[in-house]
Amino acid sequence: MNWVLKSITLLSFSFIFLFPTLSHSQSSIFDVNFEFQAYPTGLIPGIRLENGFGDRHAVHLRLGYNWIRHRDLGEHDDERGDGYGFSLGYKYHFRDNFQGFFLGLRNDLWFNSLDWEDYDAGGAVVASGTSDIIVVQPTAEFGRTFVLGDGGWTFSPNIAFGFEVNVKTEGADVGQGAILLLGFKVGPRF
Repeated sequence: MNWVLKSITLLSFSFIFLFPTLSHSQSSIFDVNFEFQAYPTGLIPGIRLENGFGDRHAVHLRLGYNWIRHRDLGEHDDERGDGYGFSLGYKYHFRDNFQGFFLGLRNDLWFNSLDWEDYDAGGAVVASGTSDIIVVQPTAEFGRTFVLGDGGWTFSPNIAFGFEVNVKTEGADVGQGAILLLGFKVGPRF
């Protein structure tokens, strides 16, 4: 499994940074952003590297932390945990110079650990455990990029919709399904 993860990471970096170079684009940008997303059962802060090419296209890589609180919305009465992961994505801007409204697709891969509990009618714990899961999370996003000041910084609010799919579970099954995320990214543009 370790060599698979290393291979995926190497291919990801190659895709993010070599594809735009090989495409002989007319213009390009490179954004280094703090990104934050919130969803009904968690929070995701991360660092996002985005490489733009051809005036309207961009690919990105995000490294992030997933703080999870499913509460009773999962398979058990309480599910909570965290994990680390990364995202690969593409977005298309409707205006030149990588600004204005955009549409994007991304796929996240999370390595999460969730502690869960089940309660009886009186609230006493009747079962508990820990589940280690690998989650694939494809999403579509819509947002807008604002170029701030002289173009040295950007701010992009966005909304995303997709699905959390537990592709590997060690332990009891835990929550998965549709996901709606609200977020933003902010940082310098080079």
